[in-house]
Amino acid sequence: MTAPAKAAFEQADAQIAGWMAQEQVEGLAYAVIEAGEVRHVRALGKRNAAGDPLQTDTVMYGASLTKTMVAYIAADLAAEGRLDLDRSIADYLPRPLPEYTGFDRSHAPWQDLAGDERWRLITPRMLMNHSAGFANFHWVEPDGKLRIHFTPGERYAYSGNGFMLLQFVLEQGLGLDLQAETERRTFARFGMTRSSMIWRDDFRTNLADGWKEDGTIEPHDERSRVRAAGSLDTTIADMAQLAAGIMSGPKAARDELFRPQLPILSVSQFPSLVGDAPVSARSPGLAAGLGTVVFAGPQGRAFAKGGHNDSTGNMMICLEDGARCLVMLGNDVRAERLYPRMARLLIGETGMPWRWEYGDTPWVAQ
Repeated sequence: MTAPAKAAFEQADAQIAGWMAQEQVEGLAYAVIEAGEVRHVRALGKRNAAGDPLQTDTVMYGASLTKTMVAYIAADLAAEGRLDLDRSIADYLPRPLPEYTGFDRSHAPWQDLAGDERWRLITPRMLMNHSAGFANFHWVEPDGKLRIHFTPGERYAYSGNGFMLLQFVLEQGLGLDLQAETERRTFARFGMTRSSMIWRDDFRTNLADGWKEDGTIEPHDERSRVRAAGSLDTTIADMAQLAAGIMSGPKAARDELFRPQLPILSVSQFPSLVGDAPVSARSPGLAAGLGTVVFAGPQGRAFAKGGHNDSTGNMMICLEDGARCLVMLGNDVRAERLYPRMARLLIGETGMPWRWEYGDTPWVAQ
């Protein structure tokens, strides 16, 4: 890194630390990728109530950034000819999907689709561009049962259940192990040594707990099941390697993440089944990619993906031109208040549809 570049990043670090203090953000980490190479990785704040510092190799919760990684893996399988993204999932499964009973319903509620043959219209692409017709998760339904709300492929509606079904197809239909595929196609390939789709005991020595909106602490969840919808544990150093690897790796897989696949016409991401917004309230050009959302801004075409729970706020934005990315991981959900400002500071104005991502909150415009 040149001396001017180093000085600019140090100045940005100081600015972000100041914003954290203003917004009472306890911990966040970020990485900048340029020309497909990691240029800057930084962690600020605390990782737990004891005040231990958040570090670049501290294990944090990846949340729904898991979906982008899984989509990249699926695109890689497609490039090898092992998965047809536009083929019915019925062609991959040895028996009809609703006949798969006896599985843990929190992971595989497929028997609920008995009597609705529209499941046969679903393809792997629809599962990853969120157009299968599901709610986010079946347990948010009034009766707790999975259902298809519209003809698959018709429109966008964010769904974690969609990614869980993709995992089921890969494992039951293709005989793959998602953890093993993740190890081979991302962790080992990109040198992500402190990442896993399932809990590892060696994470415990440098692990981030999380802070909720009210400032209370939530202990890190030791996830015992691989979940394509969001079980990734990772570090900012590893996520920097993933972003750099995607931007400099196989073009076919990367192109699927950047390619607009169907328009997104809702005013916001959630609730996931909200109807189309008036034209004046939509984000112009916003579309679903594969495990991403795609948009065009002043720096050209870009994709983004967030990850969120009560004590986690993550965001990855990648620009096709210049193979540039910004990855932000927050072990404090309040870190999301800083992300629009951080993005402008670190990679410039991108055209990111912040209001669609986070809703109509005052800090989005800051």
